[in-house]
Amino acid sequence: MKSQKAKKLIEEICHTSRQLSDALDELTFSKPVEVTYNPFNYAWDPYKDYIEKFASDQKDILFLGMNPGPFGMMQTGIPFGEIRAVRDWLGIEGMVNKPEIEHEKRPIVGWECERSEVSGRRLWGLFEEKFETPEKFFKNHFVMNYCPLGFLSATGSNITPDKIPKSEMQPVIEKCDAHLKEICEALKIKTAIGIGAYAKKRLDKTLVNSAIKTGVILHPSPASPKANKDWAGTAVNQMKEQGIW
Repeated sequence: MKSQKAKKLIEEICHTSRQLSDALDELTFSKPVEVTYNPFNYAWDPYKDYIEKFASDQKDILFLGMNPGPFGMMQTGIPFGEIRAVRDWLGIEGMVNKPEIEHEKRPIVGWECERSEVSGRRLWGLFEEKFETPEKFFKNHFVMNYCPLGFLSATGSNITPDKIPKSEMQPVIEKCDAHLKEICEALKIKTAIGIGAYAKKRLDKTLVNSAIKTGVILHPSPASPKANKDWAGTAVNQMKEQGIW
């Protein structure tokens, strides 16, 4: 049974995440964005389970991703949410519903998704190899995405936040920066690691006046040639070089 302190922390994180979700739902985006997915809405149950399981006490290290991928968090609600890793290693459960507007080429099928998100497989695979159990990993670590929104083009391709006009992203950035800061404060984070350059940039901007140390590791996306050459080994070396692991 969780302590009152743990329950309060879980409630705080759930509350700030729901606030972010509601605020982002009020925004609209022009082309090339055709459809916007918000897993905090239709996949809230798994994300809440993730918070309840792994965010009930303070952490030392935060890993920050960018935003959901079509076969990861868009399907499961969990950052880098590759199906096997989320279901079988993290033991996450919960109903994944349908978004209000669904892209015909990127249907949300939740746990029935047969595609594997490579980035998630690599990231969670590294943590599983190094720490063996989720409990050992989450004792001092936490993983979240900077922005919970997934952006899709007319063809169904994934659009990353850096490809969206600055005028439309500015309200997103303001709200996501505030959320990131609140999560770091709630979890008493000491070191925040950007998974990729975009996440590192947001950490540096958001935490500029804090005592939190920031770092970066190579993003595990298969779109990066460097990530396709022993990504795990590269990431571990980067963590060691920065004095984090």
